[in-house]
Amino acid sequence: MKLTIATAALAAAGMLAGGAAVYAQDADVDRSHPKAFVKDSVITTKIKSRLAADHVSSLGRIRVDTDEHGVVWLSGTAHSKDEAKRAVAIARETEGVKGVHSTVTVKPDD
Repeated sequence: MKLTIATAALAAAGMLAGGAAVYAQDADVDRSHPKAFVKDSVITTKIKSRLAADHVSSLGRIRVDTDEHGVVWLSGTAHSKDEAKRAVAIARETEGVKGVHSTVTVKPDD
């Protein structure tokens, strides 16, 4: 009985791990080392937190990504040119950021 349960658990874990590996491969192709991924995630989280603390109202429409070299990519839309500029400034001022690229466009209302 214990052997059957253990075998079933191992089989289920194998199937789940296989699915997770495929997802991870698609989502993080450029992050070959876990340390780099964590560092990138920390930078992204810092920027999102600072945008929220600064009350940038377009926060939910601005996407923040960080590559393995510490370069931040901002995309999406902002309510005003000032909000778009502020998002870039916040990203540039964040510790660990090596550069900022922005394709944020101004779209006043949805």
